[in-house]
Amino acid sequence: MRILHLYKDYHPVVGGIENHIKDLAEAQVRQGHEVTVLVTRETGQARREMINGVSIIRVPRWATVASTPLSITFPLALRTQNPDITHLHFPYPVGEVSQWLAGRGRPYVFTYHSDVVRQKRILSLYGPLMMHILRQAQGIITTSDRYIRSSPYLSQISDRCRVVPLAVDAGRFRNSADTSDLLPPSAAPTLLFLGRHRHYKGVDGLIRVLPKLEARLLIGGSGPMTRDWQAQAKKIGVAKRVWFLGDIPDADLPGLYASADIFVLPANSRAEAFGMVLLEAMASGLPCVTTEVGSGTSFVVVMCHYRSGIGDLLRGTRRRIRSGRAAGESESVDIGPESSAEGRTLEEGNGRARKGARSEYLQH
Repeated sequence: MRILHLYKDYHPVVGGIENHIKDLAEAQVRQGHEVTVLVTRETGQARREMINGVSIIRVPRWATVASTPLSITFPLALRTQNPDITHLHFPYPVGEVSQWLAGRGRPYVFTYHSDVVRQKRILSLYGPLMMHILRQAQGIITTSDRYIRSSPYLSQISDRCRVVPLAVDAGRFRNSADTSDLLPPSAAPTLLFLGRHRHYKGVDGLIRVLPKLEARLLIGGSGPMTRDWQAQAKKIGVAKRVWFLGDIPDADLPGLYASADIFVLPANSRAEAFGMVLLEAMASGLPCVTTEVGSGTSFVVVMCHYRSGIGDLLRGTRRRIRSGRAAGESESVDIGPESSAEGRTLEEGNGRARKGARSEYLQH
């Protein structure tokens, strides 16, 4: 089956959705499918390359508005493709509108990663078209049933949704040697956050409570909020206990998780829809603390107020992962990349079949 994925970015751009698309596309290649990914690039002309069997088309963007790369050539590039199924990764309005304008009636499915949260003014204009495009899809894949129920948009079309949780390769993170010898020595327990430095990650809240916690904080990743968080740590007098590590190479991630004592994802909005890093941390055997924001993070771990939750863990009360299981043994972690890809590919095949394709595709 010829599968085309649409989104704004792809590896080596770092992010939960970008990493998911890479893992999914490469898993589908291993299953024998012909996979193409259409994304944008910040500079230069359109470029096509092959990485690990995945054909990647990067078209130029001319501006970025409200975290959305705008590209005039995106729909033109889409029109030249001839996939059996197009897989859109939501939200990316340029991809969605391009499919509507240039998809030529071909079947398509969505993975609905997150609601549009901050761009209220844009959504007031784009919302009706967005819902029309969602309703016309042959299927909508969501990462948790909780997100379907709590989303003001998915709840309207819940009959079209199917839950296929995200996944990580748990074996990659288990029994990893820690990298503590590469980190500054500390007698205090180590808290770890990894992710893009965006407002909805809520790291400002974590830094704010750090004076009340006997711990140091490692912050991996980068993004538009990095300087603000650094300034905040300095202002409240905890800069010596907060280490900004920058972007972490994939090869170093397992060791970094193994060096920590507690993983924290202090999200402050529904824009944090699932939290792939929580799965990675659990696979590494780390207890995880996150916040209740009404999204899929509640599907992944037991919720608690993160200040009291971290305090309990630091005092030796280890709150384990959902259903009382030990870290690394939750249902979500046990869903590896291959089985997650099979679920998504099956939905892609079903979408093509619902458009009138031969039923043989349902066997993939």
